[in-house]
Amino acid sequence: MATPRAHLARLLLHLRRRPRPLPLPFSPSSSAHGPLPGCSQCPPPSHLTPPAAAWGRAFHDGRPRGPLWRSKKLIGKEALFAIQGLKRFKGDDEKLADFVRRHVARLLKADKLAVLGELERQEEVDLAVKMFRIIQKEDWYKPDIYMYKDLIIALAKCKKMEEAMVIWGNMRDENLFPDSQTYAEVIRGFLRYGSPSDAMNIYEDMKKSPDPPEELPFRVLLKGLLPHPLLRNRVKQDFEELFPERHIYDPPEEIFGMR
Repeated sequence: MATPRAHLARLLLHLRRRPRPLPLPFSPSSSAHGPLPGCSQCPPPSHLTPPAAAWGRAFHDGRPRGPLWRSKKLIGKEALFAIQGLKRFKGDDEKLADFVRRHVARLLKADKLAVLGELERQEEVDLAVKMFRIIQKEDWYKPDIYMYKDLIIALAKCKKMEEAMVIWGNMRDENLFPDSQTYAEVIRGFLRYGSPSDAMNIYEDMKKSPDPPEELPFRVLLKGLLPHPLLRNRVKQDFEELFPERHIYDPPEEIFGMR
């Protein structure tokens, strides 16, 4: 039978074989680790500095995270339901009108604007025009150039130029002038549509705008009018007068059969 002295010896041997615990990470609030004696500015030892992950968790670069960083808009449940219903019944005028009366008309202002923006983003432009007409009938509606701009650009990108011009006329009736981006997208839409004369009409309207002209619509028009040298020379003269320090690239004439 082992004696108490033998038990004590085994216990001491077991304690010696146990691994020592790792040092705790440095914490500025900890009283156990202070500056080295005699030097108040000395940095803590390397094994006491915090790991890089700790600094990463404490640092934030200001960028939005999560769904916002992925450009997902926060839309309410009722607005999402309205969007799904409008898309479901867009081929049936009777059911669509009933759905608008029962569900869309009672939406709050923010939800209606969210529905309009999402329909434009999904290129459901016919439904977007219908939603815009609903918004125009609200008591809180005020003419907004940016609302017109988004709808006109969405229609122009989908080559719905006739509908875009109807909205354009409504915008001008309310004494609103589009910005250079809107002019550029509508001009580009007419050039894609194969109607340079309509593009020139928009250009003439742009020259009457009270806002100072910008380069973008001119560049779009100069590029799209390459097969039409007479119209292009008119625009080129105006561009050189307004922007004398800018350069215009003229391709060889034989490429387009101008000789």
